[in-house]
Order: sequence, then C-alpha cells, then structure tokens
Amino acid sequence: MEKRFSRGFSRRSLLGLAAAAPLLAAARAAVAADDLGFNELYGKYGVLGLEFSDKVKKLAGREVAIRGFMAPPLKAEAAFFVLTEVPMALCPFCSSDADWPDNIIVIYLHRKQTFTQANETIEVRGTLEVGSWKDPETGFVSLLRIRDAAYQAA
Repeated sequence: MEKRFSRGFSRRSLLGLAAAAPLLAAARAAVAADDLGFNELYGKYGVLGLEFSDKVKKLAGREVAIRGFMAPPLKAEAAFFVLTEVPMALCPFCSSDADWPDNIIVIYLHRKQTFTQANETIEVRGTLEVGSWKDPETGFVSLLRIRDAAYQAA
C-alpha cells in the first residue's frame, strides 16, 4: 500500500510532479515573450537607409515585450496606439513630422483597453511584425507593429 502524505498525495504522484517540473518550466519559457528595447530596433544605415537590427529580424512573427510610453491617441475609441521611447505631450498626428521620433512602434490591441497617461511607463506584449504596411482603415503607415497586443503598467 502506498504511503499518503498530507492532502492525499502519494509518493508516486509527488515523484511524477517532480519529474515533470523541468518540462513545465521549458514549456513556460517557450511561450514567454522575448524582451526588446527601443535601442535594439535598428542596426545601421545601409544602402536603403536605416535597417532593422538582426534581433528585430529574428523576432519577427514572435511574441515580444517592450516598455515605453503611450503617445496620446488619435481618438478615445481607437483599437491602436503608438508606443514611444520617451513621453510625448502632444498628439503625434497633430504635430509636425520634425517632432515625431524615429523609434516608434504601432500597437494593435487584441481588445480595447482604457488608455493611460502619456507619462506612465507601460509594458506591451504581442506579436512583432516588421516591414512597411499601410493600415487600410486609417491610412497610417508603419514599419514596426505589435499585433494582438495587451499592455499594463510597468
């Protein structure tokens, strides 16, 4: 007869859980987002101008996590926003392109969330898309996007 420990676990079930722990940790790591920083977006200037970094190219299509600031949204009901490295006080669409930073990422949310203050650091998680794309609804052109995203205070 198997010896039972507190809460009804047998020695065999505890050994099975212990053996499975490394597999569970590996599975959790496999779905964890890769960290990405604004300083890692671009590599060098090439023939066609500023080129994406090797890290960005490698992470294309994968889940990433990046910290930054939400630029003031175009409208309150938008399902997307722009993530910037530094806080912006003005709507980026309302200012001149001289005020617009080079390192931005368009964030497309998987569900609507309440927008946050422009000076609050947030962490965004979602799937990284790389390359020029024009949003058919807004006409906004982006080079980097994070789709199916969610964010939280960092």
